[in-house]
Amino acid sequence: MSGGLPFGFGPTPGGDPNRPSGSGAPFFAELERLLSWQGGPVNWELARQVAVRTLGSTDRAVRPAEVGEVENALRIADVWLDPVTTLPSGATTAAAWSREKWIEATMPVWQTLCDPVASKVVEAMRTGISSGLSQLGGGDLPPELAGALPPGVDLGRLMGAGGPVMQMMNQVGGMLFGAQVGQAIGSLATEVVSSTEVGLPLGPAGTAALLPANVAAFGQGLGVSDEEVRIYLALREAASNRLYAHVPWLRSHVLGAVEEYARGIAVDPEAVGRVMRMIDPTTLMNPERLTEALGEDVFADADTPEQKAALARLELILALIEGWVDHIADTAAREHLPAAVKLREMVRRRRAEGGPGEQIFATLVGLSLRPRRLREAAALWEALGEARGHDGRDAVWAHPDLLPSAADLTDPAAFVAGTTPGSEVDIMAEIEKLNGGSPEGGTPPTSDDAGS
Repeated sequence: MSGGLPFGFGPTPGGDPNRPSGSGAPFFAELERLLSWQGGPVNWELARQVAVRTLGSTDRAVRPAEVGEVENALRIADVWLDPVTTLPSGATTAAAWSREKWIEATMPVWQTLCDPVASKVVEAMRTGISSGLSQLGGGDLPPELAGALPPGVDLGRLMGAGGPVMQMMNQVGGMLFGAQVGQAIGSLATEVVSSTEVGLPLGPAGTAALLPANVAAFGQGLGVSDEEVRIYLALREAASNRLYAHVPWLRSHVLGAVEEYARGIAVDPEAVGRVMRMIDPTTLMNPERLTEALGEDVFADADTPEQKAALARLELILALIEGWVDHIADTAAREHLPAAVKLREMVRRRRAEGGPGEQIFATLVGLSLRPRRLREAAALWEALGEARGHDGRDAVWAHPDLLPSAADLTDPAAFVAGTTPGSEVDIMAEIEKLNGGSPEGGTPPTSDDAGS
């Protein structure tokens, strides 16, 4: 997005470049429209618009041939996964998405994930904006903005307590943060290869989706055929869909862990104050300027026992999910794909390093999407499968209390043997109870036998 006034604001041709188009009235009409959002702490309609605009010319429509290739890859993935997990197919729809479609399809979940922490940042922004306005002195605006006012406007009433500008300030924070989250989501859309790559259930339930443009970019320079890359990534997408579809408590558990962590995030008011002081009224609505300003570390480190515990729980569940997906997809791929080892390592390295979009998102929301200890979690699931078979391994998902702890990732052998020190739960005995028999004779968890 170019500098200056965004979202369609621009100078009158041949006029003062610092003056919005027309007599100033269109500027305020558009501003009022943008500030009319009433859906929560973040202006998500603006976020969606900015996310799509962030794509620029990088997006393209999905070609019919690509739709067929994705559908075929996901069908193959489900066939190959059947022998390596007790969880049946979780997708009723196979989809090939453009980047813009990924944005549209995932926006509802982003709203759920971001609103708790956004409310804190937005409130701090509002305070900073209001403080800045109160320091203008006598209600005086900078000349470039005062010149944009229509004739006859009473500046005192406009800027005074209860005036329209101060009322709109209640919405400015949501608009600013919405623009920034939109840029982060738009940047992520240029990187992700599927609906579940970041480890969270972002897409609609029952839909397995790949982004052909990003899948092609992922495979560049690997020396692996396009079909092999596509099928490997489809294996991961299909495995993740199985997990979220047939472990009924998992989706709410993961989103709840994110919300619990976000509630405890501490925003540094001094850092936010520095951000707001960097933004003068002429650049108040410029997302690029705010992105630069928000490079400041506005999120304080987790320093309370409750916040540290919430962060640990979130990191653990994300590691367990991605570790299981990593292990299951690799188990299936090794039987069929010559480049399985290379592709697995590429995915692991990509997830460990994170891309630019993910880094922007972490800066803005204070939440890293990278799974910590993915390798340890994958090794634990592999060891459990070798010792207990597919049934015994997958039966651990029957209830959250049966899942491995962070300590178990360090000593997987003890977890597999059911002898984790200090554990109050005999894992294998509990699985036997849930299955009505031995761990090897288990059945996939269902909504009837696994609660939240």
